[in-house]
Amino acid sequence: MKRTWQVACILFLAGAVVMLISSFEYPYKDRLGPGPGFFPFWLSLIVVGLSIALLFQITRGQKAPYGSESPYPNRQGAGRILIVLVALVGSLAMLDYLGFRISLLLFLLFLPIALGIRQWWVVSLFALAGSFGIFHVFYHWLKVPLPMGFFGL
Repeated sequence: MKRTWQVACILFLAGAVVMLISSFEYPYKDRLGPGPGFFPFWLSLIVVGLSIALLFQITRGQKAPYGSESPYPNRQGAGRILIVLVALVGSLAMLDYLGFRISLLLFLLFLPIALGIRQWWVVSLFALAGSFGIFHVFYHWLKVPLPMGFFGL
């Protein structure tokens, strides 16, 4: 298990270095403030630092940080992973037809119930706040164009 964690740290470190190098292709600042290279630059530096810290912690430690079980999920864990992947693919497939708000609402209604949450009012509140709240923040405040869908929602 220790070797698995070390390989994962090295892969994250390599990905962060690639992201850091590619962030230099974008301007760091523009006339309004931070440019398109600002976020990937700092995010990659954070990931580099955390990957190195975790790699040293795992390498110098005597045992693996989370037990010595298999890195592969058991049957129940694999089922949950499959549910999340199917929900993501279904949501992506419905995005252009139903729009961002409706497809995210259906995703946020389905996923917690499929993973075992049984309080319908919590799931409903979470789904409504998540889908319509996120849409409002990104579309109106941040001016990010999101798909409106067939119904215009």
